[in-house]
Amino acid sequence: MAGRGVGGGPPPGGGGGGRAPPPPPRAPRPRGTGKRRSTRKRSFATHWYAWAMVAPVVVVIGVIIGYPLVRGIYLSFTDANERNVARSIGVNQIPATYEFVGVDNYVDALTGSQFLDTLVWTVVWTVACVSITFALGLGLANLLNRRIAGRSVYRMLLILPWAVPGFVSVFAWRFLFDERRGLLNEILAGGGISAVPWLNDPTVAKLAVIAVNVWLGVPFMMVALLGGLQSIPGELYEAAEMDGANAWQRFRNITMPGLSSVSTTVILLSTIWTFNMFPVIFLLTRGGPGEATQILVTQAYKFSFEISPRDFAQSSTWGVLILVLLMVFAAIYRRVLRKQGEVW
Repeated sequence: MAGRGVGGGPPPGGGGGGRAPPPPPRAPRPRGTGKRRSTRKRSFATHWYAWAMVAPVVVVIGVIIGYPLVRGIYLSFTDANERNVARSIGVNQIPATYEFVGVDNYVDALTGSQFLDTLVWTVVWTVACVSITFALGLGLANLLNRRIAGRSVYRMLLILPWAVPGFVSVFAWRFLFDERRGLLNEILAGGGISAVPWLNDPTVAKLAVIAVNVWLGVPFMMVALLGGLQSIPGELYEAAEMDGANAWQRFRNITMPGLSSVSTTVILLSTIWTFNMFPVIFLLTRGGPGEATQILVTQAYKFSFEISPRDFAQSSTWGVLILVLLMVFAAIYRRVLRKQGEVW
């Protein structure tokens, strides 16, 4: 009797050493977005200051980039040109008369030879520039990562092309490539070699624009890869050297894996920049001679600002196709990296 609780029930600890009955199971929580919403609310309440700082930038980007993008996509489905868009002549306001034509512009661009020929050269130009720039940047980064005399001076001189504004550099190279008064042909003439039509021969002009773009892109590639090299622990090289690994084996098994994340970023950025490298082509050759060096972005510019009547619909169509191509490249590149174990 003394072992029973009030009312004759079992003692608090359970009679006979048994355990208390388990609590009844909870009803399953209905699936929904309640948990996500609460998480978002807590995140906003915690980081409201960061959201407040980012908001003006988002608004500005939305106005500067978002509106032209949406407007360009819309015009690509019309037949808008200089003669049928809304315009003002004195005090007279002429309304727009262009019409919606659906995907006709895209069909014409993708089935015509001009877009495909320009796309082939744009891809060749991009692959050549990025490959050469990466190879030279990697070689110079490895060289400057060693303890050599005057290393700081070499770094400053190699970064100089990056510090000079792009249009100034292109104009300087245009002067060097001048067939009659250019410094390069003056040097060749001093050696008894006839003048080279650097910008007037289609093949030579293509090589010239690639050389100029590589000269402009090497400093960025070198600085980025040099930072990646300096983040690789030196103990790895010392251990590999003690194990008898030669220079090529150390480069292949230590340097390249250690630079994988940096290489991923710089190759992607360099590809996008080179694919849309308007200043080099436009200022150096204006797409010439003929259409030999015309890339997609300069051709889109030509449709909108150089030909008469200016074809805004065709220019917008090429712009949208350029955006789609770059998005597809980024998606494929990301998928390949994920298969290789890289997180991007």
